[in-house]
Amino acid sequence: MRSRLNLNRPKKAGSMLAGILAVALPMILGITDAPELRAQAQSAPRMMAADADPRFEVATIKPSDPNQRRLYSILGTEVTAVGATVNDLIVFAYGVHARQISGAPAWVESDKFDIRGKPEGGGQPNPIQFRTMLQKLLADRFQLAFHRDKKQLTAYALTVGKNGPKLTRSDDATPPTLIPRGPGNWPVRNATMEEVVGVMQSHLDRPVVDQTGLKGRFDFQLQWTPDETTKFAPLGGPGQPPTPPAGADTPPDLFTAIQEQLGLKLESTKASTDVMVIDKVEKPSEN
Repeated sequence: MRSRLNLNRPKKAGSMLAGILAVALPMILGITDAPELRAQAQSAPRMMAADADPRFEVATIKPSDPNQRRLYSILGTEVTAVGATVNDLIVFAYGVHARQISGAPAWVESDKFDIRGKPEGGGQPNPIQFRTMLQKLLADRFQLAFHRDKKQLTAYALTVGKNGPKLTRSDDATPPTLIPRGPGNWPVRNATMEEVVGVMQSHLDRPVVDQTGLKGRFDFQLQWTPDETTKFAPLGGPGQPPTPPAGADTPPDLFTAIQEQLGLKLESTKASTDVMVIDKVEKPSEN
């Protein structure tokens, strides 16, 4: 059941931390050329319990072809990450932007790896559980250790426009849907603002900070004319921008579309941003 957001409702400070995305994970890679994520089933394997806290039962880690395109997949009970640097894995596993990682040696951004394995206990993990598995693998096999800090970074701030938000509140019990359907075409269902900015920053050149103060889950459809930095590549490839109906105006750029269609504003700013400071990381142990 959905209800239209009351535009006269007072804004509440703070943002609600939420579990980051169920199905829309091209988002979480804090880079502009979001990779492909595939979630497929082989003869409908049983899903892992939603409250399971999995780790890899066994995982192989091998050097990757330097030209390999980055790909994360869940295929039955097998999960893979190929063509990924350790920097990519951290971004994906922890839902941060690449600029929020500091103190890592140069090889973390250059050496690519292929990782394949299955979770303990069987069952098909959901994308959030896949992220948990990678966090544990980074600690076990790459000896990753870090601490959190704050740093002033150039970022985008997402705020509410002067006339209030134009969003539809969602009461759906289904997982959020945030997968772009093509460059300049982004349907969002049942998502928090925390999840929305997570996807935004995975496609933009800097972190995105939620300053809307909006709590709860929302639906919206955003369409814009993309340029090289605002394509929001969809799952499975770059695709093409949506074709406007005959006689329709060309959609505006991303920043104007956010303001006109969502009643929000995305503006460049300097903001105190959470960062991950790498204390230790090593090349992976032998299989």
